[in-house]
Amino acid sequence: MIKEHDRVVLTADLEQEGLEAGDVGTVVHVHRQGEAYEVEFMTLDGETVAVATLRASQVRPVSRREMTHARPLAFLGGEGRR
Repeated sequence: MIKEHDRVVLTADLEQEGLEAGDVGTVVHVHRQGEAYEVEFMTLDGETVAVATLRASQVRPVSRREMTHARPLAFLGGEGRR
């Protein structure tokens, strides 16, 4: 079961947030015993890009055999949001 502070992988693009499937975020709140999660997505230097409420089907736990991957954000402004 996914818990608060766990890293999770986004399983679907969230265009309005500028997020893509495969992006890694941190769970900051668990809703209704895991039906949904509040997940924070940040740049590698710690700037928040988005905080999104996601259904359980939109995220999955990080596997021990995975590596994070960096990609540039075209829209990142001074406050970390579009």
